Amino acid sequence: MRLAFMGTPDFALPSLSSLIHTEEHNLACVITQADKPKGRGMHVQSPPVKEMALMHGLPVYQPDSLKNNAEILNLITQGGFDAVIVVAYGKMIPPELLSIPRYGFLNVHASLLPKFRGASPINRAIMTGCKTTGVSIMLIDAGMDSGPIFMQSQTAIGDEEDAVTLSERLSVLGADKLMEALKLIGQGKIEPRAQDHSMATYAPVLTKEEGKIDWNQDVRTIHNKIRALVPWPCAHTTLNGKILKILSASYELMETGLRPGKLIKDRTGVKIASKGGFIIPHNLQLEGKKALDSQAFSCGLKADQSLVGEVRG
Repeated sequence: MRLAFMGTPDFALPSLSSLIHTEEHNLACVITQADKPKGRGMHVQSPPVKEMALMHGLPVYQPDSLKNNAEILNLITQGGFDAVIVVAYGKMIPPELLSIPRYGFLNVHASLLPKFRGASPINRAIMTGCKTTGVSIMLIDAGMDSGPIFMQSQTAIGDEEDAVTLSERLSVLGADKLMEALKLIGQGKIEPRAQDHSMATYAPVLTKEEGKIDWNQDVRTIHNKIRALVPWPCAHTTLNGKILKILSASYELMETGLRPGKLIKDRTGVKIASKGGFIIPHNLQLEGKKALDSQAFSCGLKADQSLVGEVRG
């Protein structure tokens, strides 16, 4: 097949790499989002997909918008593409483009659709305590991840797995299933099946406010939030008026007898009381400081205190 690729973040790289290195298909160009300022210094950075594409000599297009974009419309119309592959591009595809390629726009989505349609399926699956998730290879339609499905693959979510590690696994799984689906589509051996829209759930864009920890919640719920919200916005609370991010943690089930939010210093570091037990941070970052492991973080607390006061969520 003659293909175009649309994607932006690291999640898209295994799929892009598979298409670059296969001899079965011809990847003609890449469409990605514009370079953007990032980090503390707000230096302009290229999307990971752009960097990989340029390394392999592929033409790269970075439209500010796909809507009413004559250049992109002409590219898709005149490109002679059998399909356009979309992996975490980050924007909706205008309906007028969808029917131009022979097989349409194929999407690698990081959930078992119709569950978790939307922008943050990996985060939402972990946050809601799901034990399994997966990837779907689907045909994009005018809705939000509502198109028919060619293929799916399921995988377990590890009890300690966070959004970063799960994303890495699903990106590789998605690339494998994409290549398998393309082969079957080209051979005419697979047809997409409609989703059961009555079973749809949604995964809206994450907000910074969602990272705020409520220490009155049970430890499993808080632990899931910590795992789900890395690398952004990170689960956070406040300590002495400063934001304290908890980057990774485990938990212990027990009746503490302590007020939720009490931060305890012990020989291994710190732990925080919540409903039904303790959250045991592994890595923390106080506002304006670098990230530290729990033991190093505890060294910055007063040595003669075991109870360091209330952490308000």
